[in-house]
Amino acid sequence: MDYFLAALPILIVLTLMLLFRWGGQRAGPAGWLGGLIIATFVFGLTPDVFWVSQLKGLFLSIFVLAVMIPALFLYYTVDQIGGIRAIALALEQTIYDRGTLLIVLAWAFSGMLEGLAGFGLPIAIVAPMLVGLHVEPVIAVAAVAVGHAWSVTFGDMGIIWQTLIAVVKMDSALLAPTAAIMLGIACLLCGLATAKILGHFNRALLVVALAILMATVQYALAVLGVTPLAAFGAGVAGIVGGILSSKNVRRTLEVRRTSTLIASLASYGSLAILMSIIFLIQPLRARLDSVVWQMTFPEVKTATGFVTPAGLGQAFRFLTHPGTSILLIALVSHFVYTRIGLSAPEAWRMALRATWRSAAPASIGIIAMVGLATLMEHSGMTLLLARAMSGAMGVAFPIASPLVGILGAFATGSNNNSNVLFGSLQKDAALLLAIAPSLLIAAQTTGGSLGSMIAPAKIIVGCSTVGLKGQDGRVLRITLPYGLLIGLSIGLIAFLFSKL
Repeated sequence: MDYFLAALPILIVLTLMLLFRWGGQRAGPAGWLGGLIIATFVFGLTPDVFWVSQLKGLFLSIFVLAVMIPALFLYYTVDQIGGIRAIALALEQTIYDRGTLLIVLAWAFSGMLEGLAGFGLPIAIVAPMLVGLHVEPVIAVAAVAVGHAWSVTFGDMGIIWQTLIAVVKMDSALLAPTAAIMLGIACLLCGLATAKILGHFNRALLVVALAILMATVQYALAVLGVTPLAAFGAGVAGIVGGILSSKNVRRTLEVRRTSTLIASLASYGSLAILMSIIFLIQPLRARLDSVVWQMTFPEVKTATGFVTPAGLGQAFRFLTHPGTSILLIALVSHFVYTRIGLSAPEAWRMALRATWRSAAPASIGIIAMVGLATLMEHSGMTLLLARAMSGAMGVAFPIASPLVGILGAFATGSNNNSNVLFGSLQKDAALLLAIAPSLLIAAQTTGGSLGSMIAPAKIIVGCSTVGLKGQDGRVLRITLPYGLLIGLSIGLIAFLFSKL
């Protein structure tokens, strides 16, 4: 009975989002409230345990939101001058081969966009482009949903990755290599699936070549510590590779569009350079890292005897936090766009309003989901679930790890929420099974990334942009088999790794 009650807060979230179609901003608080009641009356939650868990969760949420909000503001600042469309137009005018163009747009370009800002924006932007290139709407949404899924973990300018390493309390340098390998394999499989959906599987060899390039770039950036740019860099590598593979190159860009293209590329290029300098020049990074704030929490114990040791909370390194660099580039970009006549002086208000519309509901969901995760962890519920799952599956648990991630992302619409709900569970299961925690955590977040291709919220966004309102089931019937097949493949790979 205790196992069921420990899982009930998660089941509440999943049920509300799946059956009642609630968003994370409503289901998250409901799950949190359910978790609070269960933790109090069943698992001996005390006031001290409650405030420690929730204060830790709040600081973690602020850390994540400090990346998400500037990233969205930069995206809308660039999008207002037509920068995102200008980049896509340049691709259309550069890659002559239709099959290559469609695959690059649905797979590499959408992955690059995911690296900049997620929340369904890659599907919303790229699917209409494919329809404009005479792709059937259902196929267009499905292709982009599958095509961008590999990039989600390292996407959103590092939001999801920063949340993951904070939730599981693991150094990024220890987790990044394993995660990058699994996500590299996912990149290849998503590319092949995208080619199949678009009816251009005869470009499979090209996909393999581009996937090797993209996975290598993503791995290098992740291992070097530049995780906020890993997915973005991999997407750019795929785009460049696709352009170079084209037999014919068109160079007919209009002057206005060229100016917009240069300006938008300069913004993201400057961000890439700035973040690379901060992350790669160790003396500079060490100096900037010295500006830090971190709260110390006491040991707390539930009435049933579960102990959470004393320790430090989330560290805030203000000068090296990704959000600081993103916000700086966003403000400079707006100033430059205004000076050269690409943007009106008051455009920042419109960008800010668009950011608020996207960030407000997501923020509520993130704070509630993170609060639920820390509540379950500090009351012993997560450890109890891990023991139940690992005991039931034993050494075969790695096969199910990515499927758990997919389930979480499918239900909550977010790899981020999936990792928050199940990240600690995967870590505890790994420790109980004497498996390297990095392996199961990497499988979890890879599964959560793949779950983006079947997340109802993202599919609905895509359908609404191509005139398919209410027809998301047709898209899901295409993406679901690919999601499960690729997820199972990652699970088998994780199982083999666990035997090495």
